[in-house]
Amino acid sequence: NKCATMGKGGESAMASKASGKEAETTATTTKYTWTEVKKHCTPDDAWIVYMNKVYDVSDWHEHPGGAVIFTHAGDDMTDIFAAFHAPGSQTMMKKFYIGDLIPESVEHKDERQRAFEKGYRDLRSQLIMMGMFKSNKWFYVYKCLSNLAIWAAACALVYYSGDSFALQMTAAVMLGLFFQQCGWLAHDFLHHQVFKKRKYGDLFGIFWGNLMQGYSVQWWKNKHNGHHAVPNLHNSTASSQDGDPDIDTMPLLAWSLKQAQSYRELRADGKDSAFVKFMIKNQAIFYFPILLLARLSWLRESFKTSFGLGAASENAALELKAKGLQYPVLEKLGIILHYAWVLAVSTGYGTWSVGYSVLFFLVMTCSCGLLLALVFGLGHNGMATYDAETRPDFWKLQVTTTRNITGGHGFPQAFVDWFCGGLQYQVDHHLFPTIPRHNLRKTHALVKSFCQEWGVKYHEADLVDGSIEVLQHLNNVSNEFIIDFVQDGPTM
Repeated sequence: NKCATMGKGGESAMASKASGKEAETTATTTKYTWTEVKKHCTPDDAWIVYMNKVYDVSDWHEHPGGAVIFTHAGDDMTDIFAAFHAPGSQTMMKKFYIGDLIPESVEHKDERQRAFEKGYRDLRSQLIMMGMFKSNKWFYVYKCLSNLAIWAAACALVYYSGDSFALQMTAAVMLGLFFQQCGWLAHDFLHHQVFKKRKYGDLFGIFWGNLMQGYSVQWWKNKHNGHHAVPNLHNSTASSQDGDPDIDTMPLLAWSLKQAQSYRELRADGKDSAFVKFMIKNQAIFYFPILLLARLSWLRESFKTSFGLGAASENAALELKAKGLQYPVLEKLGIILHYAWVLAVSTGYGTWSVGYSVLFFLVMTCSCGLLLALVFGLGHNGMATYDAETRPDFWKLQVTTTRNITGGHGFPQAFVDWFCGGLQYQVDHHLFPTIPRHNLRKTHALVKSFCQEWGVKYHEADLVDGSIEVLQHLNNVSNEFIIDFVQDGPTM
């Protein structure tokens, strides 16, 4: 649908140019059809729906959660809002209220769909009553201290390793594992699973993110919140930023035939470049090598964000231009101190050669990239993908695009639970991202039962089978790409 042009925020409440059947004005309120809401779908003209009430949040860059709010411009945000916000947060929206949605105008929802949505909202209320959203602070004390123990052991191993190559490389891999576990801790704090006061979560996020891991909190929030809002959704065009940033991996990897072909519009001849053809044809081979290098890319984007040298996406650039860094001093200081201690350890505290120091850094960095990306890659890669205009409801979107990780092939469940840092319950986490990881096992049983009751596909696989599924999916996309290319053009 073509987007209309409207005013800013709640100021446009009575400035609507909707007419005829698109809007009905009564003595107390204006009522809008779903067709009218869908027209307002850009950051500078953004209408959103919450519990059948319509809000105009056009140009609301002051939104505490950042530019992620615009991923649901022209759409219903009821369930993603509940997933990200504490009860009562909707009171902030009052000033943006412009009218009510006419429920009967939402023609793509039948009675069964409405009953389904009521069912999963009731399940959320049940989980709140059960105390599933309350964190155990002692659990997180243990996780923080045990993670610091890995860091201290690795640093000590470097100091006492002497000339032992094996011990030094073991220390490098231990630091890679430490970075991975830092990722899960920062993830928990920044999803506000631990503290009700969000500033505390942000500060712990800066410690585990910027200082210990080298990742910018603001870069991570923008990228990860966008991913949660629209998992496995394709960008509408190769140059747009309205899809899931975690699968915006072209021209290196394509998760569907449509995505594989998306770079054609960037070329004057409308054809695939030789590089795109080569990468997509061989993407199953390059998948794990690309994961090894992932952390280098994340470090680069984090540094750029923290020091104002650029943004990873148009969405992030819009957010930074409008708001700047939320914690400018702490973000920069954390990154500087991170590289200071990494430099000390990576040089053997000043005793190693430049070449050997670079080798240690690369082993440490690449092992982290692999260990991190392996887990969240299994969480979504190879699962269903959607176009923005054809995505299903919140619950089905989160469930069908996500894979849980179980024990198997010699990996006990206890190891999987520790290694994956809560993301072994990726489906459950995506449905309820503010539930602390130590409560996800109980949540999982209720979610799985609900999915079975309503016939919603719920997928689980172990570390080995899940990785095979991802590689098979990449290979299938490659085959589709090759067949399509041969049919539509000259042979490769």
